[in-house]
Amino acid sequence: MSGVSSDKQDHIPPADISNANKKATTGTKKPIVRAATAADINMVHQRLMEAIDTSPFYSDKFKTFEKQRLDKDYLRALFDLDPHHLMIFIADDEPAGFMLTSPQCGSLWLHWSYIFPEKRRASLAMSGFRAMVEHWDNGRFHKIGTYTKPGNAVTAILKRYKFTLTCTLENHLFGEDYLLYERKLNKTVPGYDNGVSTPGLKGRIKKYFSSLLSSGR
Repeated sequence: MSGVSSDKQDHIPPADISNANKKATTGTKKPIVRAATAADINMVHQRLMEAIDTSPFYSDKFKTFEKQRLDKDYLRALFDLDPHHLMIFIADDEPAGFMLTSPQCGSLWLHWSYIFPEKRRASLAMSGFRAMVEHWDNGRFHKIGTYTKPGNAVTAILKRYKFTLTCTLENHLFGEDYLLYERKLNKTVPGYDNGVSTPGLKGRIKKYFSSLLSSGR
């Protein structure tokens, strides 16, 4: 299973990091991120497709693969496991981006981080990333991992929050090179998750009728 980070326009180049941190610690203390609600899933999926389509780092073949894999059923499965896997950035009291993660048998995988173009700002990216790391350092996982591509400015933020370059994966996905970054966490909770399973046809039908019953139709 692959994971990717968003394009360079959605992250902060190294020169902006110190100023972003200062901005993040001033002003009112409103939440920077929150867990998704069921009502957010369609929005997250729409903006995820936008993030994939507009990224300059990935081939058309990879983009098609990624959009098919990260469909609404997959997002709903993540939401059912923990709404924080669809973590919503907040700016001006409304959604401004998201971070998409999944459990991977004791590790946490960061698939995509995306700030909406109309909400893009240095402090939001830095503060949101810090909040994500702080939330998931909760004893459930050994580490956070993610892929990025050479030349993506997201590496500045990854390094800022103690991600290290584990290796360069040459000719890894569709013949392209990827950088594997990881950050250690402190797992203290016994047991391991079983990853993510999406429902088959029978499960989707059952969920559909359950939703009808719960809505009183």
